Amino acid sequence: MLKDVFGSFGGAYVPEAQLKALKELEEVFLKYRDDEEFNAELNYYLKDYVGRQSPLYYADNLTKACGGAKIYLKREDLNHTGAHKINNVLGQVLLAKRMGKKKVIAETGAGQHGVATATVAALMGMECTVYMGKEDMKRQALNVFRMEMLGAKVVAATSGTQTLKEAVDEAIDAWVNASDDTFYVLGSAVGPHPYPTIVKHFQKVISEESRAQILEKEGKLPKAIIACVGGGSNAIGSFAAYIEDSEVELIGVEAAGKGIDTPMHAATIAKGEPTVLHGMKTLCVLDENKEVAPVYSISPGLDYPGIGPEHAYLNEIGRGKYVTITDAEAVEALLTLCKTEGILPAIESSHALAYAMKYAPTCKPEEAIIVTVSGRGDKDVEAIADYLKENQ
Repeated sequence: MLKDVFGSFGGAYVPEAQLKALKELEEVFLKYRDDEEFNAELNYYLKDYVGRQSPLYYADNLTKACGGAKIYLKREDLNHTGAHKINNVLGQVLLAKRMGKKKVIAETGAGQHGVATATVAALMGMECTVYMGKEDMKRQALNVFRMEMLGAKVVAATSGTQTLKEAVDEAIDAWVNASDDTFYVLGSAVGPHPYPTIVKHFQKVISEESRAQILEKEGKLPKAIIACVGGGSNAIGSFAAYIEDSEVELIGVEAAGKGIDTPMHAATIAKGEPTVLHGMKTLCVLDENKEVAPVYSISPGLDYPGIGPEHAYLNEIGRGKYVTITDAEAVEALLTLCKTEGILPAIESSHALAYAMKYAPTCKPEEAIIVTVSGRGDKDVEAIADYLKENQ
């Protein structure tokens, strides 16, 4: 059995029918996570298909512009499909194959997880359906088209705010009704047990690589790891190998939107309260009636009203530090990285970059920090152009 809680967070708050499917998933994961043949197949695809390991790049120009610590970028944007999401998707779809499933479903916000799932489903010859909020489909039309080109069916979630929360709602409902032949590829470190643990397991490759890379480049561990946090998959993957290294600060960056003192934000840890969402106990942004509130961010991958339960736990025990960055700060950081390093990051990743640009000057020049560039920003160009027109 896996541990199903993280302090007071986590668990599996789901109907009886769903517990059976979750138990089956846990058993298969436990059987294969240390299996040599399974891991050889996974590592083959990670290396020869995804292109791992991803570089740890010293951003010399950005470092000089900011002052202070050396800024290293963990380049998950260079993975096949353009983000960290494919690390987890490959692992989960290989589990699905071993379970004899013929179909996969997924939810997506920014579209990167949906694209990764559609990609791996095509590779493995599986039928794929992706649930995506109608509003996010407008914002991320390029990724919708990419999913359809890859053979996936994209289904619009039209309830509520028509964003990531509703996509998760509809994907879970669809899975419960079809779990005999269908595998739910959950994209973030959220949801009922065992999903948060499974996602962390397949994303920890990020930090396992960066830890070895920084020791080779600097001869010592970094002062801090900085990653953006929506549900929290890239962040938990970026943190995992450093959790026992108490001298390394783990910094998660949430979306402050138009300000955490306005209703227009997605700062779950900064403003959240404990509740149950999507089968897990975690921190969520709630309204005056203690119901899950609508959230907002310029970034469709960060506008989720909850957070992965392990992040809530790391915050609770003080091992993780969680901060906020506004839309304006994220856009400025995106443009700065473009102009200093010739790298176009995703707007999600730009939240982490924005905080790193504030943090680096507080450090000594001999110290190093690592920022996870969780995805590339091609998908965001139109949205950024619209933002700049409206705010200049």
